[in-house]
Amino acid sequence: MKISYLKLLALVFLLVINISCKKEQKDTLKVEKRYAIVIHGGAGTIKKANITPEQEKAYREKLQEALNVGYTILENGGTSLEAVQKTINVMEDSPLFNAGKGAVFNSAGKNELDASIMDGKTLNSGAVAGVSHIKNPINAARIVMDSTRHVLLSGNGAEDFAKQHGLTFVDDEYFHTEKRYNQLLKAQEKDKVKLDHTALNKDELIDDHRFGTVGAVALDKNGNIAAGTSTGGMTNKKYGRIGDSPLIGAGTYANNNTCGVSCTGTGEYFIRTLAAHEASSLMHYGNLCLQDAFTDVIGQIGDLGGDGGMVGLDKEGNIAWFFNTEGMYRGYKKSNGEDVIQFYEM
Repeated sequence: MKISYLKLLALVFLLVINISCKKEQKDTLKVEKRYAIVIHGGAGTIKKANITPEQEKAYREKLQEALNVGYTILENGGTSLEAVQKTINVMEDSPLFNAGKGAVFNSAGKNELDASIMDGKTLNSGAVAGVSHIKNPINAARIVMDSTRHVLLSGNGAEDFAKQHGLTFVDDEYFHTEKRYNQLLKAQEKDKVKLDHTALNKDELIDDHRFGTVGAVALDKNGNIAAGTSTGGMTNKKYGRIGDSPLIGAGTYANNNTCGVSCTGTGEYFIRTLAAHEASSLMHYGNLCLQDAFTDVIGQIGDLGGDGGMVGLDKEGNIAWFFNTEGMYRGYKKSNGEDVIQFYEM
């Protein structure tokens, strides 16, 4: 009887220790919850030989600034939605990228901007398309998500809505940069002589001003994923053309169960393949990892004749990107200390 009593005490002791260890492990997991952010500034003919050291420095510094803004929000316990929005704001405010301040011109010499954002926890999303005076279109997309029953607002209606919510508006001159205007003139000159695209080489067909879309995807400490994309579209675009960037599932997608994605490239092909959602589906139904899913989707786009890339992260904070152009401005920053910026080939 005495031995049984001692055994009982020993079992109770071991049980208490086990519970204590599990609680300690659980608390440790909470403290060490991974978070991360990944961004892109467009894909295209981005060759080291074509970029001066000064230009490379400017791009690198701006991408790092954008990453730092989003990462700091995540580090301080902020939401992935806030991190994505504020990160994209940095790139929208820079003339280096085809979004916001650096937006390209359409065929009429005007700027038409698109943006979208998505919450991976609720699948709620918002977008604007064809706006011309909203300083930061991603902010308008966020308000559409938070304050309406709709997903996508366009044109004058989107601008009226943005005014009602006090967003910053700018005049046409704000978006005018000589670099973008010269790109328009060059594109229109090609139209005038009606060059056969089959006679053009790849460098002439793929220009970074076509694919300068910006995007961000973040995972916060609560395990929530968000994704966002903002663009000025395609140089010399006509007829109110809208690409994939403001279309949920095409240029932007986020789902806590799989991944978050932001795309850049020839939007028509990303629309046809529902590229961002396709990557999520390949993970969900095909059990692919995110990197393999991206490789598959960009392969589909390439087979159709399209170019571009995508960046994202999965629910564990693993970063992935893939592109079939000669470069893509991209980078990520993770809670494990990794801080990466790259421009050129994979």
